[in-house]
Amino acid sequence: MKEGAYKDVTLSVRAKPISGDVDQGFGLVWRYQDANNYYITRCNADEDNCTIYHTVKGSRRAFQNKSIKVATNMWHTVKMEAKGDHFTVWFDGTKVLDAKDDTFKGAGKVGLWTKADSVIAFDDFTIEVR
Repeated sequence: MKEGAYKDVTLSVRAKPISGDVDQGFGLVWRYQDANNYYITRCNADEDNCTIYHTVKGSRRAFQNKSIKVATNMWHTVKMEAKGDHFTVWFDGTKVLDAKDDTFKGAGKVGLWTKADSVIAFDDFTIEVR
């Protein structure tokens, strides 16, 4: 496994959506191959939901979504666990997404994600290798 590349991993972060006229989305990225190929779980204070996507050749497609209150100007904890093709996401300690997808099977980089004019504070980003 190359440095900083993970396949089965648990990620967590504290995030606080502060502002954004176009969007207030934040999330975690895993199995990142390049700017056009990766998984993301995203929570959005504008839309009040959490979603899992895969982005393939630059095209992002949701494969599971759940409506949940994502309050602005409050700290939230997002946790994602990847085991093989199974992905579980918790928002503020509650399991909100539980999905399977086999688009990206190998290891990849991990990171944080925002979109458009989202202003998001992040803290306590953790990576736990399985």
